[in-house]
Amino acid sequence: MKARPLPPNGTIGICSPSHIPLYEAAPGQEVPWSREYKNIIAGMEKEGFQVVQAGNLYKSTWGYLAADTERAADLNQLAADGAVEYILFGGGEGSPELLPYLDFDLFRENPKRICSYSDGTTLLNAIWASTGLETYYGQAPTVFTGWTAYNRRHFEGHILSDSMTAHEKNSPWLTLCPGTAEGVLCGGYTMNFALLQGTKYFPVDLTEPHILFLEDHEKFGGPDHVGSMLACIEQSPFMRTVTGLVFGNFAGRPCPDLYARLQLLGQRRHIPVVYCDDFGHGENHAILPIGRPARLDADAQSLLYL
Repeated sequence: MKARPLPPNGTIGICSPSHIPLYEAAPGQEVPWSREYKNIIAGMEKEGFQVVQAGNLYKSTWGYLAADTERAADLNQLAADGAVEYILFGGGEGSPELLPYLDFDLFRENPKRICSYSDGTTLLNAIWASTGLETYYGQAPTVFTGWTAYNRRHFEGHILSDSMTAHEKNSPWLTLCPGTAEGVLCGGYTMNFALLQGTKYFPVDLTEPHILFLEDHEKFGGPDHVGSMLACIEQSPFMRTVTGLVFGNFAGRPCPDLYARLQLLGQRRHIPVVYCDDFGHGENHAILPIGRPARLDADAQSLLYL
């Protein structure tokens, strides 16, 4: 199931499942998570979009976050709001806490495009797996404070339209294991995806093939950390369905230890594996549609949407 594209001058709903937004920082004050929501909203409105702010957006009930029930209520609110045509939220920590309080029927009955990245991995994959609604990984509200041409093309191709029928690369990929694969795309930030395995909130069809995309960053941990998260995924029943792997930006330099670990995974599972800098915790925020059938060709370095 695919929701309609966000129309020009449409309405964007914003919430914050994983961090405390700050609307306006005092001069010289550090802005948490580098998210200054006054500028974000101004950027959305400058482009002609209407903005709906969820009711608990700025709360800090738990000190470091709004309560789990408040954050879940915000997502449910935006899902139920008929005026909201696109839901956008960022990362941080805490999204797994929302899963018991989400009303998945609301998302199924009111389909709209939903996008996030990082900690949003948990929610995007749970909503897709529980409802069949495609969700979108790769961008957060901060893109509206400074677009790059590459990020905007992905926004226009996946959110404002369905014109991106093949993934647009930022630069050549590194092919770690050759081959081709077909399957349904899913994935995101490595730790969140690993934590989701084995829970009732990821009821994927284990008879269906999947192309897995993952990303991580050296600021969160080294190749040893990534390897541990990969091991959790590899040990799950879901891994038997994975036919190919695309890994996103880890650092702005070569990372041979990470490449070797990813190559080992591909060799053990006999699947194609590629590394790129197209998406993740860097400057490039390509969008990948969760739930979309795709074909990965590691030799041609292409990802086609079927």
